Amino acid sequence: MDRRGVMKAIGGAGLLAGFAAPGLAADKDSGLVDLAKAAKPITREERLGRIERLQAQLRKSGIGAILIEAGSSLDYFTAIQWWRSERITAVLIPADGEPMVVTPFFEAPSISEMLAIPAQIRTWNEHENPMALVAGWLKERKLSARPVAIEETTREFIRDGLQKQLPRTAIISGATQVRAVRMRKTAAEIALMQVANTITLNALRYAAKRTVVGMTPADIVAMVVAATRKQGGEADGGLVLLGEASAYPHGSRQRQEVREGEVVLMDCGCQVNGYSSDISRTFVLGEPSAEIRRVWSHVRKGQQIAHETAKIGTPCGAVDDAVRRYYESVGFGPGYKLPGLSHRTGHGIGMDGHEPVNLVHLEATPLDVGMCFSNEPGLYLPGKFGVRMEDCFTMTADGPRLFTELSPSIDNPFG
Repeated sequence: MDRRGVMKAIGGAGLLAGFAAPGLAADKDSGLVDLAKAAKPITREERLGRIERLQAQLRKSGIGAILIEAGSSLDYFTAIQWWRSERITAVLIPADGEPMVVTPFFEAPSISEMLAIPAQIRTWNEHENPMALVAGWLKERKLSARPVAIEETTREFIRDGLQKQLPRTAIISGATQVRAVRMRKTAAEIALMQVANTITLNALRYAAKRTVVGMTPADIVAMVVAATRKQGGEADGGLVLLGEASAYPHGSRQRQEVREGEVVLMDCGCQVNGYSSDISRTFVLGEPSAEIRRVWSHVRKGQQIAHETAKIGTPCGAVDDAVRRYYESVGFGPGYKLPGLSHRTGHGIGMDGHEPVNLVHLEATPLDVGMCFSNEPGLYLPGKFGVRMEDCFTMTADGPRLFTELSPSIDNPFG
């Protein structure tokens, strides 16, 4: 689930920089070691291969060039890690030849330090229009007579500004071309995601073992974050839902604390060298009621059904449909109706915690080798409790391969 914006919205445990986890510093027997230290970062050669694959997509589509502004796609292709503001930093990748980076003049030294591919850097000063710079480069390269694509998350004022500079040029979406490259992860990317997922599961296990009656979500998240950082992962928050709050997928503003016999739902992730994990576990401190056990077992069965349905060539939506059919057969739903499963079965994942495409009804994209997803069906009973379990997987030629073992049982949630 999408945790980062949610925590601010509901007043939960969000950004926790500097928040020390109770007891971690003194816990010499935690067994936590820096797993990220040995993780291999993405190489220059890998990024050049990404550029080549994107250029092949551009040529296939008859597109002259694509503009990608600051964000994960800029990092993916160039290694430039930059933030979005009113000052534009972007890369233009032509269908053939060397890319060009546009950035403010005073940012050029920082950008050149990060840039990991051969590319020209052109700068603009504060009184100048960066889109005029972009348009001029496209004209120089004789690319303005062909469609120019815009990466799908690029902000509207950039697209509009370029269109005003090139009124006769077709400015189109580049979602298809970028997705064709980013959705299929390489072995290097999958290796980083494996490390990230291992770190997160270790951190959840660590925090769960130390969870006691009376703790708040912030107490538990702080332990998860500290344990994640101890292993070398990057994390600044997470989502922990207690008792009735677990019935609402992204929580509640009501005060929560751990109580004997009530649900503890943990949904957390981290990054390792830019690649994400996303794992959920649901357990009970003390003895679960018969109803909680029953719902937990149905959610776990839903995860297994999703796993078994995910085959090469199967439409992504069919995975969601299979889970939903099972839940309806045991009395939940139908569809998104509550009590039941009110959200999709899973989402794409990679550099971003949520990436295209989703395991959701009507999604026709076929599953293919290298695609990575969360598998996170849940069941939610408003006014009572909810259960969600989440593990990520990558598609191989032989079917899905999990990054982490599915939760074995409510009494042994971490394996």
